Amino acid sequence: MFNWAKNAVGITEPVYGPSAIQSVAEQATETPYTESTKDDLAWEVMDTTNVESKVFYMTSDSGHLGLLQIIYSNVLGVRTTAQFNSKIIYPEKEGKPHLWCSDNISNFDFSADKQNFKSQGCTMDISADGKAYHIKSTMNTKSVVDITFTQASPGYKAGKNGTSTFGTDPKKPWGRMRHIAWPRCQVEGSIMTQQGPVDFKGHGLFNHALQGMKPHFAAAKWNFCNFQSPTYSAFLMEYTTPPSYAETSVCIGCIAVDGKILFGGASPSTKVEHTEIKGDPDNDWPEPGAITFTWSGKGTDGEDFTARLAGSIQPRIDRIDVMGELPKFVKQIVVGASGTKPYIYQYAPKLTLEINGEKEDGQLFMESTFIS
Repeated sequence: MFNWAKNAVGITEPVYGPSAIQSVAEQATETPYTESTKDDLAWEVMDTTNVESKVFYMTSDSGHLGLLQIIYSNVLGVRTTAQFNSKIIYPEKEGKPHLWCSDNISNFDFSADKQNFKSQGCTMDISADGKAYHIKSTMNTKSVVDITFTQASPGYKAGKNGTSTFGTDPKKPWGRMRHIAWPRCQVEGSIMTQQGPVDFKGHGLFNHALQGMKPHFAAAKWNFCNFQSPTYSAFLMEYTTPPSYAETSVCIGCIAVDGKILFGGASPSTKVEHTEIKGDPDNDWPEPGAITFTWSGKGTDGEDFTARLAGSIQPRIDRIDVMGELPKFVKQIVVGASGTKPYIYQYAPKLTLEINGEKEDGQLFMESTFIS
């Protein structure tokens, strides 16, 4: 009875098989990674269905965690929207609930070179040298943002261009997935809340992502790792396609220190395992209880390199209903037609990174997302 809804909202897709995805991991066998440039960071502003985002993850010296995000989306080439999200995760000792603000941006635009985002209440500008972002927002009086991210290490993209493509003819792909990251940044600035300012001086990670197709067609589940310690930054992003693309896992990641990237690559050199399943009785998703992230292969110096981050991630800090912002009618159609309820699970434990036998404690921010 829901076939009409599946076609209308784009929930199902034929089974194309593994050959219909050209994973960036194939590029990485010859070119493990490439340092990103300013040109890589321009907004693409596609005129077909896509979701594009720039996300800034903050690990402050004071113990606060946070994120800033602009999401640009285009639905069927007919309607474009932009959203600004901010989140503050307070240290456990403060005993405060996290602060989440999400606001629709109207009358927005991009600079001529597509590098800067402009609106009356929210701006995201990159410096002339392409090494720093300045994010400002007065969209929400609960969260007034003035933050600067500056590269502390080079930018990273897996393979030659950081892109996986989708389609039965590799020369004419009908979709693509792309990630560009600054794994290690210096962060300055604050978020003014109604209880006063929160200083975010510390370290951060920036990620520019493009899902150049219907997002639920590209990925059925995700894992994301942002680990920051005094010396190291570790980044990992994994997504697994739906059965239409043979449940193919694409995993990218790198390890950086001030001034350089120590290791960069893609699966199988990078991988994530859920070593314990806690489960979520509210919706039957296999929520993880413990994880292991691994980066292994040849480092940028040509020597053998192994990094490992493992341990319990419970308790979670948040569980986000992905469909929560959709109109009730659309939400009922999607949930009913697909038989699932997409959720993002977030965790922020302190763990120990092991690199070539040496260890350093740091702060993990992790997301595990189940879509379909």
